[in-house]
Amino acid sequence: MTRDTLLRELRKLARKQGVRFDVEESRGKGSHYRVHYGDRFTTVKSGELKPGYVKLIRQQLGID
Repeated sequence: MTRDTLLRELRKLARKQGVRFDVEESRGKGSHYRVHYGDRFTTVKSGELKPGYVKLIRQQLGID
């Protein structure tokens, strides 16, 4: 899964649940993005994301 695919899925889920979703491209270092989901946030790297990393991101955002 790529970062863009993950962000698309999170944006769709946030819209469905009525939760705030923001992506700050300038807040992360290098090619990393800061992602806000409701009152939680995490940093997402670029490129191909392994399933374990995607699971970690979802847990950090309180999804699943």
